[in-house]
Amino acid sequence: MLTQILWLKDDFLPPTLNSTLTPVPEPGPGEVQVTVCSVGICGSDVTLWQRGQIGEYRVTAPLILGHEPSGVISKLGEGVTGVEVGDRVAVEPNVACGHCSYCRRGHYNLCSHLRYLATPPTDGALCRYFCHPASFVHKLPDNVSFDEGAMVQPLSLGFYACQRAEVNIGDYVLVSGAGPLGMIVMLAARARGAVRICVTDINPGRLEFIKEIGADVTVLVAAGEESKETSRRVVQAVGREVDVSIECSGSHSGTSTAIYSTRPRGVVCQVGFGSNTVQIPLTTATMKELDIRGMIRFANTYQTVIEAIASGKVDVKQLITHRYSLANALEAYNAALNQLGVKVIVDCRRDTDLGWYANNDHECL
Repeated sequence: MLTQILWLKDDFLPPTLNSTLTPVPEPGPGEVQVTVCSVGICGSDVTLWQRGQIGEYRVTAPLILGHEPSGVISKLGEGVTGVEVGDRVAVEPNVACGHCSYCRRGHYNLCSHLRYLATPPTDGALCRYFCHPASFVHKLPDNVSFDEGAMVQPLSLGFYACQRAEVNIGDYVLVSGAGPLGMIVMLAARARGAVRICVTDINPGRLEFIKEIGADVTVLVAAGEESKETSRRVVQAVGREVDVSIECSGSHSGTSTAIYSTRPRGVVCQVGFGSNTVQIPLTTATMKELDIRGMIRFANTYQTVIEAIASGKVDVKQLITHRYSLANALEAYNAALNQLGVKVIVDCRRDTDLGWYANNDHECL
């Protein structure tokens, strides 16, 4: 239960949560203190809440959730330059060592000593204040709201997936899964120049929504349908085999459909997490000379994504359907659990403890 794993780093204790108070943290050398404004709820947050585990990461002690934060810098630690108190920022949840071979090559998402917000044992940002390395906070332009700042993290996943899949101008793209991740990937693929995007899912409502926000065609996957048949309908809807497939559902049928639907020498990128082992048509992938690629988190994407949002290239506001105060975080998590709407935002500012309310992005200090 959320009440068993959530702490609030503040002197404010919502009556709905049986939480343990912790002191307001002070920034150490190279860190900044962030006064949190908006935090998005991710599917992995819900998984940790419900199951206490995601992949190899297991909750063994109270854990603060939330790894999609934006806020305002309220204190600077020793030696911090480049940012100032009062700066509005999106916070990149990676905390990399900066010294291992992967960090030195720029692949800090694969850091040998990586810590990631809200991933056991590292606390997240669903709180009033937290401290974070200054090198992983990114200034927000004046025309980017705190809610949009919280969406920089999920959009970074989409941009990084498209980068790994090498989505280019003129490409035909299949996105498997029309959940929030699939929607983000679809928007990122469009921003990178994909000219025809097909999205598959088992939920007709989600397919209807994703077509409204930019997908060209959709394919409703029938229960128990063979992947070859789904692929046949994908190719028919698109007009030809796709150049790139990005699998976001985590289902083995989604991966198989992607392999069948992708042209020879195309790319299949696996983003969604499902079973640890799956059966896929490997012979087909081999004979097509497909590149099957994985991805984990993201690296070097935040500035690009912030600019994409600020310029209007990507509209993430259309994905935000529910907002709750920090005092009503449990309601927010239940909304996410029950898949109400698309993206749920928790507002951690003090003057918004009123449950759900209309979008209001006033300053939080």
